[in-house]
Amino acid sequence: MRFVDEVTIKVIAGDGGNGVVHFRREKYIPRGGPDGGDGGDGGSVYLTGDNNLNTLSDFRHVRTYTAESGQKGQGRQMTGKSGADLFIQVPVGTLIYDDDTRELIGDITEAGQKILVAQGGFHGLGNTRFKSSTNRAPRKCTPGTPGERRELRLELKVLADVGLLGMPNAGKSTFIRAVSSARPKVADYPFTTLYPNLGVVRVDQNRSFVVADIPGLIEGASTGAGLGIQFLKHLARTRLLLHVIDVAPFDGSSPVDHAKKILAELEKYSAELAEKERWLVLNKADLLPEEELAQRRTEIIEALQWQGPVYTISALGKTGTRQVVYDIMNYLSFGHDEPERESRSETEENTDDR
Repeated sequence: MRFVDEVTIKVIAGDGGNGVVHFRREKYIPRGGPDGGDGGDGGSVYLTGDNNLNTLSDFRHVRTYTAESGQKGQGRQMTGKSGADLFIQVPVGTLIYDDDTRELIGDITEAGQKILVAQGGFHGLGNTRFKSSTNRAPRKCTPGTPGERRELRLELKVLADVGLLGMPNAGKSTFIRAVSSARPKVADYPFTTLYPNLGVVRVDQNRSFVVADIPGLIEGASTGAGLGIQFLKHLARTRLLLHVIDVAPFDGSSPVDHAKKILAELEKYSAELAEKERWLVLNKADLLPEEELAQRRTEIIEALQWQGPVYTISALGKTGTRQVVYDIMNYLSFGHDEPERESRSETEENTDDR
C-alpha cells in the first residue's frame, strides 16, 4: 500500500430539519390548536483514531464526507428524526487542520479518540413552540440551521519512540530489520527507503518500543532536495534519535562530512528537532579492520565534539545491536532524570525524619 502522509478532504455536517406549521384536525374538534413539531438535528462529523490504519491513502479516493440531515417535523407534535453522526476513521498520529484558517483543530493520539470537526445543524421549531395566551393559533415556524462545512488538511505523524536519522545507504533499514520484525526494502543503492517504516522492538515479554525509519537525508534537504526532508516531521514525536553513520562509505567519502551535513540540515529544518536527545550509531563495522575502525571512531567523535553515547555495530551481522536495544529500553523507561528524582526523594525523606 502506498504511504500517504498528507491529504485534504471536505466534511459537511447535516442540516437541521425544518419545523412545521400544523393544526389539529380531528372529528368534533373544529378549532384544534397548533401541533406542528420540531425538526430533527443534523448529524455531526467526527474523526476517530484507529490502530489498524497506518496511512491516509484511502482519502485519495474519497474526498468529500457528508453526514445525514435531520428530517422536518410533523403534525401531532411529532419531532423529525435526527440525522446520524458520521465517524471517519483515521490513523493514530493524525493532526487535523482547518485548511482555510490553518488552525490546528485536534491531534489524534490514541485509538478510539473522537474529535468533532463539523457540527450538525440545529433543528427548526414548529408552531407549537409559539403558542401563547395572546396568540392561540400561531402560523410561525423556523427552518433548521445549515450544518457546518469545512475543508480539512490531515497530516500524519507516525507515533514512534525512536527515530533513525542518516544519509542514504547508511544502513538504517538494515538496522530496523536486525532489531525488529519490520522488513523494509534493503539494496546496495541510495534511496531504497521511499516512505517511513515502523518496527516494534521487543526487548522481553513485557517491554517493547517502536522505531521509525525515514528516507535518508542529503545536503540541501532543507531546501527540498531528496526525499527525507518531507518525512522529518515524523521524528517530531520521538523521544530519541539514532544518528546512523556509515563508517566505510563505498565511494570513499568522509563519514565526518556525512555526519556534519546531516546535523546542518537538521538544524535548518527545526531547532526543536535538532535539540532532541541523539545518539551516534557507527554502522558497517565489519567492513574495517579493528585498528582502522578504532581510529575512525576516534576521528568521528573528535571532529563532531560528540559528548553523547556512541555505539559501534554491524547491523547486517547484528553485532552490537542488542546492547543498543537494551540501552534504548532503559533510557525510555527511566530517562536521565530518574536518578535526580530518586535523590530528591531521599532528601525529602531525610527532611521529614528530622
